[in-house]
Amino acid sequence: LLTARGNSDEIDVPIKELFADVDFARKYNLMSLNSVNWSRIMVQIAHYFYAYFQCTPSLDTTPLPVVEIVVPTGGGGNITAGCIAQKMGLPIQLVAVVNSNDIVHRAVQHGDFSLSESVKATLASAMDIQEPYNVERILWLLSGSDSCLMKTLMERFSEVKSLKLPEDLHRKLSETLRSCSASDEDIVHAMQRCWEENGYLLCPHSAVAAHYHYSQPDRACIHQKFSRFAFLSSAPRCCLAPASPAKFQEALLRAGLVPQLPPEITALTAMETRSTLLERGQDWAQALREQIKAAAQQW
Repeated sequence: LLTARGNSDEIDVPIKELFADVDFARKYNLMSLNSVNWSRIMVQIAHYFYAYFQCTPSLDTTPLPVVEIVVPTGGGGNITAGCIAQKMGLPIQLVAVVNSNDIVHRAVQHGDFSLSESVKATLASAMDIQEPYNVERILWLLSGSDSCLMKTLMERFSEVKSLKLPEDLHRKLSETLRSCSASDEDIVHAMQRCWEENGYLLCPHSAVAAHYHYSQPDRACIHQKFSRFAFLSSAPRCCLAPASPAKFQEALLRAGLVPQLPPEITALTAMETRSTLLERGQDWAQALREQIKAAAQQW
């Protein structure tokens, strides 16, 4: 287990380097559990169908009813799965909700896919990402699988960390997704309101989606065109909850809520903490290689 003094984007750099070393990756059977691994997105596609069937009172209608699904978005893997499910014909409207690291929100709203000055530390820490690599997958889908265009755009972004989406591609993106951003204050308020009204504890990432729900006007007043579906006043809304609140006790306490810890989590507090620290300025890729080689020798 390694711990790094850095953010998620910085940690992705050496991991990508190791996967790019095909011989090394094959020799040591490297695998990632995050959304850089296509299999994770493939599994998440099924979540959208399950959520749709849970939220739909009846399938005996033509056309099928629409369900709005609100997705906390960091690296963009989950929302990519939603885009694929939609492309497969599932009648869903997708909303990508981000924290203060809002590159996805800016891309949807303005076609501005560019980095801010730095990653902002937020209560929804797993979403503190400035380079959501799955956006490339979404844009590829929307471009009609134009790999040459994607190569050009992503190489430009890699060089200057700033990209203005082509007008047609931005139009398709904004037709496919709605977006919203939530500050830490918004997150805290959503956690508090959900507990007060429903007696349900939200993790800060789930609260980002709940913030979008609470910020919407009365549905009876809504009727607007969105993607190829009409946004109907009767359309159910599903907010995805990606993590347990037990993992984010500090956020719960900041919201004035009492953490409810399962015994398995409580037991961890009495155990020894063990990890190898990667400091800034250190060659993280080389450190990872050495750790992997050492682990392989034990088998």
